Amino acid sequence: MKKSITTIAAAIIMITSFSAFAANHAKPVETVESAAIINAYIDATTLGAKEMNNLLFAEDFEYQNVANGDTFNKKVYTQFLENNQGVQYDCETSYQILDENAQACLAKTTMKFKNFTRVDYITLNHTTEGWEVSKVVTSYQD
Repeated sequence: MKKSITTIAAAIIMITSFSAFAANHAKPVETVESAAIINAYIDATTLGAKEMNNLLFAEDFEYQNVANGDTFNKKVYTQFLENNQGVQYDCETSYQILDENAQACLAKTTMKFKNFTRVDYITLNHTTEGWEVSKVVTSYQD
């Protein structure tokens, strides 16, 4: 009986805590730095992580692959990432912030595979909801 009461009390405390957290933090990325968004993007593309995809990309997001001329919007690109959930690329990744101010950030991610290197240039915009990826341009090098 004591165990049941303890379990119920713990559940009530957790629900109240989660409700308070949700009320105060509707968008968990509002206060996140641009580097954390870039890391989440790298996790989404190289590790198949999809937890943050709905928060990462701006509504007018555009992905462009300069190697073949393909261009995709947010819906198509996030669907691609979702379809590849759990797929992990065998590559070494790094990123560099090329320029940043209060409203925009330009970053370069490098994914070194065995036979080629993928380079993504990422444009982030800072909105009232935090940093969002607005454009990614991908190129490849031998």
